[in-house]
Amino acid sequence: MDTAERHERAADRGGARSAAVRRAPDHDIPAARGGRGPAPGREQPAAAGESAGQAGRPSCRPLWVEEPARRRRLPDPVREAAVRAVLIIAVTLIQAVVAFLCTMAGSWLAFPMVLSSVASTVVATWAALDVWVTRQVWSQRNGVVSAPNSTARSLRRERRRARREARVVERTQERIRRRGGAGRLSHP
Repeated sequence: MDTAERHERAADRGGARSAAVRRAPDHDIPAARGGRGPAPGREQPAAAGESAGQAGRPSCRPLWVEEPARRRRLPDPVREAAVRAVLIIAVTLIQAVVAFLCTMAGSWLAFPMVLSSVASTVVATWAALDVWVTRQVWSQRNGVVSAPNSTARSLRRERRRARREARVVERTQERIRRRGGAGRLSHP
């Protein structure tokens, strides 16, 4: 229970707030007493000393409370590789189970399923490594890794140098235009 709810409960006990509808702090959803109450749409019996206006009012509470994320979201390329790896690993596990069941049943499908399971295991291993490699590459290119030989640092340096050279060329052209040289480097 947070501080605002404590103050509201104290005010309700003292009779300061009679039939006013309390609202959840960040939504326009009526809040239940103490954060708990019957399911939405059910009537709550009147407690001793409560006004008749509050007795017939249904109490509602929010379905969920949003909390800040504990960790930052993965970068898009890394997340795509991770989703791909999870799907491939899931298919590999299903194939392994089917191969095992076919072997136990003595089905003709057992041998092809075992072969495909072995191939899928190789692909699943590659997919798991792909997530790791993609994460490392993204980190190095986007400056997360702070090392003297970081690729990100040299890429930023090159971009700054290119912007600086572009500004110098632009200033030179502007200077020539202001002098009335019409694009010529020397005057007659």
